[in-house]
Amino acid sequence: MLIEKRVIIMKLFRIIALAVILGLLGCNSNQNKTDNQNKISGDLIIFNAGSLSVPFMKISEEFQKKYPGVNIIREAAGSRKCARKITDLKRDCDIMASADYTVIDQLLIPDYAEWNIKFATNEMALVFTEESKYSGEINKDNWSDILLNEEVAYGRSDPNADPCGYRAVLTVKLAEEYYNKPDFAKELLAKDNQYIRPKETDLLALLESHNIDYIFLYRSVAQQHGLKYLLLPNEINLKNPEFADLYRSVTVDVSGKKPGEFITKKGEPMVYGVTITNNAPNKKAAMKFVEFLLSKEKGMKIMEENGQPSAVPMPTISYDKIPDELKKYALSK
Repeated sequence: MLIEKRVIIMKLFRIIALAVILGLLGCNSNQNKTDNQNKISGDLIIFNAGSLSVPFMKISEEFQKKYPGVNIIREAAGSRKCARKITDLKRDCDIMASADYTVIDQLLIPDYAEWNIKFATNEMALVFTEESKYSGEINKDNWSDILLNEEVAYGRSDPNADPCGYRAVLTVKLAEEYYNKPDFAKELLAKDNQYIRPKETDLLALLESHNIDYIFLYRSVAQQHGLKYLLLPNEINLKNPEFADLYRSVTVDVSGKKPGEFITKKGEPMVYGVTITNNAPNKKAAMKFVEFLLSKEKGMKIMEENGQPSAVPMPTISYDKIPDELKKYALSK
């Protein structure tokens, strides 16, 4: 009987000892996880397209819940202006997120960045308010006539600073062919130039104060701000890959890397791009943020909730240069 009691006691001691060991291991595991998160800290500088302002604000808030030691500094501007801050002004920047992936390819790679991951899509729309002239009757068949009306004022962003600006020009040129309206692009692009602004979101104040009636804007931005918008035909909205050949039939010249140089932009389906700069001051935090952004359950979920569908994964010519941790979010061409 005494032996049986000793055996039972020994078994109890073993169970207790095992529980203590497992508890300590669990604590160490949690501690290691916490320690790893605490190592991700400091300022994280992000230059992003104006159309990414709302989703990136929400993504940043969720990211900081996981990495509270990171102080995110976001600057929104036209994508080409964002690139100029890096190339011309030599500003510190960890992450550059562009509304047009080709801005990164053409202005940053290879001197200021090595790779580019395509991550979201969008489409052009004509945005207005209830107070906009002819808002009750505008449709996909008559909008071109309404915008040419001298009583109506419209706005667009600067093609040399912002992809939305040159996409507005491309959309107008495609519309000229689609509606068979000779000289439509020339006439409309010569009208209301006093309302051209550096980036598309700068136009919102003009619209909401009724200084202008319509703006060419991304559908996602209109949704995020609760504005009315007219969806344009797939043949001109730069959204549908099935019309890629048609989109490429129109072009616009924008400023190049150096003064006096120009880049000819061809129409193509809209795709956003993101990269980490070569001289990123906080590469560790930048890597974690881009991982968070591109994750289907995290950043991309927020992007889609804000009207910008995921493009992950897509082929990229810089695939071999992408860090191993991020390769799963892209495809090799």
